[in-house]
Amino acid sequence: QVQLVESGGGLVQAGGSLRLSCLASARTFSRYAMGWFRQAPGKEREFVAAISSSGGVTYYADSVKGRFTISRDNAKNTVYLQLNSLKPEDTADYYCAADPSLVAVRRGTSINSWGKGTLVTVSS
Repeated sequence: QVQLVESGGGLVQAGGSLRLSCLASARTFSRYAMGWFRQAPGKEREFVAAISSSGGVTYYADSVKGRFTISRDNAKNTVYLQLNSLKPEDTADYYCAADPSLVAVRRGTSINSWGKGTLVTVSS
């Protein structure tokens, strides 16, 4: 299992930007697909973005496409989520996920490892 620690959350005004980071403990980080999920108060956790182990393939939820960008630096064992043009409805706890299977990360099921989350609050 991979230990994941998210950072970078905070309070931002609508239209602003944040960059979330997720540091992974695994020496074999480059073998894991990575993803970001979010959970707003009173709602179920939802998929945000995923990236393949090499970084060559990415997927996004329709609600964030064109505004958020997922990337990774395998030399630093870190995956990032750049959040631009933030909206109040983006307010949520954001979680990092890791799994050898990109399919599992996209589906959000049977994922190997989860972080504890970082809170993003967007004010109107």
